[in-house]
Amino acid sequence: QVQVAESGGGLVQAGGSLRLSCAASGTIFSINSMGWYRQAPGKQRELVAAISSGGTTNYAASVKGRFTISRDSARNTVYLQMSSLKPEDTAVYYCKVVAAITPYWGQGTQVTVSS
Repeated sequence: QVQVAESGGGLVQAGGSLRLSCAASGTIFSINSMGWYRQAPGKQRELVAAISSGGTTNYAASVKGRFTISRDSARNTVYLQMSSLKPEDTAVYYCKVVAAITPYWGQGTQVTVSS
């Protein structure tokens, strides 16, 4: 079983920055990919950014150039550096870890951007 824990959310003014962290723990044989999703009130959960085991990254068009995903494979940890934040980035951010082709989700961390 794999446990996923996010941290780093909070309240920030528009134009500010935040860094989210996500650590996977438990019985982990191999991690295929790690990524961040977000869900705003009344909207569907959407992909924000993901990184594969080989380091290939994928970003939503709305965050390209503002967010950066990175990974510490030795620590089974993924980070999301968010800059130039906008009020529309307000959402609960979830970490998803795919290990042995099985997806595991964290509980989510709230990010609120005030205008």
